[in-house]
Parts: sequence; structure tokens; C-alpha cells
Amino acid sequence: MSMLKSSGVKEAVMAQGTGVEKPERRLTIGEALREAIAEEMRRDESVFLIGEDIGVPGGFGGAFGVYLGLPEEFGHKRIIDTPISEKAVLGAAIGAAMMGMRPIADLQYGDFIYCCMDEFANEAPKIRYMSGGKIKVPVVFRAPVGATRRGAQHGQSPETIAMHIPGWKVVCVSDAYDAKGLLKSAVRDDNPVVIFEHKLLYGSKGREQAGGFDLTAHVPQEEYLIPFGQAKIRREGSHVTVVATHLMLYRSLVAAEALAQEGIEVEVIDPRTLVPLDKETILNSVMKTGRLVIVHEDNLTAGWGAELAALAASECFYSLEAPIQRVATYDVPIPFAPVLEDYVLPSVERITKAIRATLK
Repeated sequence: MSMLKSSGVKEAVMAQGTGVEKPERRLTIGEALREAIAEEMRRDESVFLIGEDIGVPGGFGGAFGVYLGLPEEFGHKRIIDTPISEKAVLGAAIGAAMMGMRPIADLQYGDFIYCCMDEFANEAPKIRYMSGGKIKVPVVFRAPVGATRRGAQHGQSPETIAMHIPGWKVVCVSDAYDAKGLLKSAVRDDNPVVIFEHKLLYGSKGREQAGGFDLTAHVPQEEYLIPFGQAKIRREGSHVTVVATHLMLYRSLVAAEALAQEGIEVEVIDPRTLVPLDKETILNSVMKTGRLVIVHEDNLTAGWGAELAALAASECFYSLEAPIQRVATYDVPIPFAPVLEDYVLPSVERITKAIRATLK
């Protein structure tokens, strides 16, 4: 299924057990997340939401509209609005998880992880270890990331911070199908899970498309879960391996499609989860192509791409036919001016240039 701009032609899927084709059901990431949350809350009364501006009946459904309609169904007892305090949000969620609940904690912006760093680094990921496995912390932490004209304190991508802290499972969703399946898996996990979602990919009202990308995907009506640690090959190729997440995955696919017109076949991999990481799929691809380009919106220095580059250099050294390339945000605070923001972020042109560099 193409991730590029929709042609308007809807694929058909087989109705389960009937052999009859029916139009596929396409949702945005925002819709898929909402559906997953509602299903999990109906299935398990221990699941609840906690965050800022999320539980107002008739409200705007949180910062990006994901919770629209949920307050009307579940009420304030299960959708809890908090003061503007990320420490309170995550601290209360951790305490509830320790007592047997399964909270989904909403962080309006991923940047605000730094406001609750003690809870994020010292409490949630360590309690199960420190208790010898006696105390579980089944908390899900949703964190929107990515630069979207909001400046230096509302446009960061701190995925690497979570990767660096043992105990967290780290999820990066890039389409609606994965968003639903991975969130449902996260809610049922007995360990803390942080889910990073790109603001430009929600597909909420007024954001149905971003840069010409179709932000919908087929999401089955039937129950499904997506296990952690299983990457997805979004595009097969034989010349270069590209590993990318979030918006950069889409830009990498655009670059790959353009290069295909020149006979350059790029394999594009979406890791889906950074912890656990599907090393096998990625390394097998690198050994096949002999080349690796890593693209992410996090800063270049010590970004998660550096860890992946080190892994590939260690495990695939004799298969590499060119130096590993990393395409990332330049090491500066995210600018507010649109022209400067565009300049510091990875672009299709920068990705294309890096792919070409591995082929020289």
C-alpha cells in the first residue's frame, strides 16, 4: 500500500469468511488511536486516561483531537483532567499503575518529558527492577513529537532520551494500522511504554494531509495486536537500505520513488519500535544492499541513528560497501521562523543526496 498521495482509488479487502470483496476501511492515525483507546477502555475497566485538557465533554479532544467523543462515553471518572503539571500527570499514572490500574498518560508535547524527568527516568522504568519484579508499572505514555512551526520548546524529537533509559519500551508510529495495533499492545504490556507520534501525521481536522502524503491506512474492524520488535519493510530494494521513522519515513519514500526512475532501488524500513529493536530485519537488509542511510528528526549528535550506525558497523562491517550515512536535524534548537525550521530538518533533497553518496 503506497504511503504517497492517494490516487483516489480505494483498494478492496476480503470480508472475513465470505470471499466477498468490500471497500477497505481507511483511518487516520488520530482516528486509529481513538478507536484503540476506546476498545481497550471497554475491554478493561482498569484502563483510564489522564492528562491536560482531555476530558471536557464537547471539547477539542486534547491537543490534537485524539480523544474526541471519549469523554461523552466514559466520563470524568475514567478520563481525568489534571492541572498543567507533567510531573503530576506521570506521577499519578505511575502510582495508579503500581496499584493495578492501566493508565494512558497524555503528554501534550514530547518536549515536556523534561518537565517530569524524575518520574520518567527514575521511577517508571526502574520500579519493577528495584522490587525484584514484584511491582509492575503498566503505564502508557503518549508523546507528540516533531517540528511544526511551534519553536524550540514545542518541536523536539526526544526519542533517544527514552532509548537511553533502561526499562522503557519505545514505540514510533507512522501509520494508522500500526498506531492501533501498537497502542493496544502497549496497554496490555506490564512494563512502561512510551509512544512517540508525529504531530503532522495525526490527520486530524485540517491536517488530513501533510506535504502531499496520504495520512490514511487500512485498519481492520477485527481485533489485532502488533508485537513489539518487528520492523516493517515499507519498500523493497537492492541497492541501499534506508531506516527512518515518522515524517522522515514518508520523505524517504518520496526520495526512493524518485530514485527508482533512475534505476536505483532503495529498501525503506520502518523500525516501528526502537526498544525493542528488530535488529535482524535491519541487518539482513544492510548485508543484502551493502549500504545504509539512517534518517530521523532527532538531532544528529547522539541521536538514535548513531546507535544504529554503531550496530551496523559492528555486525555488518564486511558487508558494507560505503560509509554509513546519517541524515538528521542539525544540532541547533528548532527555529521558529519557517524558512529556518525547513533548513535544519532533513529534507527529501538531503535524503536523496545521502543515498547518492553511498553509491559513489
